[in-house]
Amino acid sequence: MSENTFRKPVRKAVFPVAGLGTRFLPATKAIPKELLPVVDRPLIQYAVDEAREAGIEEFVFVTGRGKTAIVEHFDTAYELEATMTGRGKSLEPLEPTRIQPGNLVTVRQQVPLGLGHAVWCARAVIGDEPFAIFLPDELMYGTPGCMAQMVEAYNEVGGNLVSVLEVPVEEVSSYGVIAPGATLDVLGGSLTEVKGLVEKPKVEEAPSNKIVSGRYILQPEIMGLLGSQGKGAGGEIQLTDSMAKLIGQQPFHAVTFAGRRFDCGSKLGFVEATLAIALDRPDLGDEVRAMAKKLLG
Repeated sequence: MSENTFRKPVRKAVFPVAGLGTRFLPATKAIPKELLPVVDRPLIQYAVDEAREAGIEEFVFVTGRGKTAIVEHFDTAYELEATMTGRGKSLEPLEPTRIQPGNLVTVRQQVPLGLGHAVWCARAVIGDEPFAIFLPDELMYGTPGCMAQMVEAYNEVGGNLVSVLEVPVEEVSSYGVIAPGATLDVLGGSLTEVKGLVEKPKVEEAPSNKIVSGRYILQPEIMGLLGSQGKGAGGEIQLTDSMAKLIGQQPFHAVTFAGRRFDCGSKLGFVEATLAIALDRPDLGDEVRAMAKKLLG
């Protein structure tokens, strides 16, 4: 198989958004957690904006029951726009919510069997193309965005890539962890060969402190592996288990993201993201900083 086989352009992205968001109840009883706002943009919008910046053209949302509002967010709201226009208000705030007709596809994950199963549910839309995966709970904040950095690396080495970050060793048992190989002299040394992958290892058995952080570029062969894979850690079909089988068969690298990661699947991480991004905003930063000092004062 030629090397160019693993270098097709990455045009499609999968967004697994079927989760129930139970850690944020009661806020998520009627509203998908992906629509909870960080300042004035919902979580899913940050992920879609990151995807667009990286050149992604087609968006595949793997949804569940009660998640139709996510699709509504990216639809045209005629009544809202007509009212705003009639009142002389700018429609500019709505521009990021527009997706070209036909470029957003939803598929259902009827049973919550894990991330690997969610990705597999998108197999018919992905076909024989490489694709990106975005976990919206992981808000990756930086310029250029995480996926743009990964696509730049992909254009150099092809194959499969994951985004990684270093965490304290005592935290590795909560994540997928890579066994790192050689560091490549590409992108300032932020690219590392992946020799192995372990899902939620015991601290003493972890091959490194480099955790997979919610962004992936994978070749379509992963779908066949997911389709025949049994349940792994936590009784779920783990994406990590199938990715590990590609190592040695196809190029596999990790990109250390030059930016910040916020774990918006936790309340503390969500608050941290809101504060950090508000402080970084030119239109809000000074006032938020003054307010924080007053509250802490």
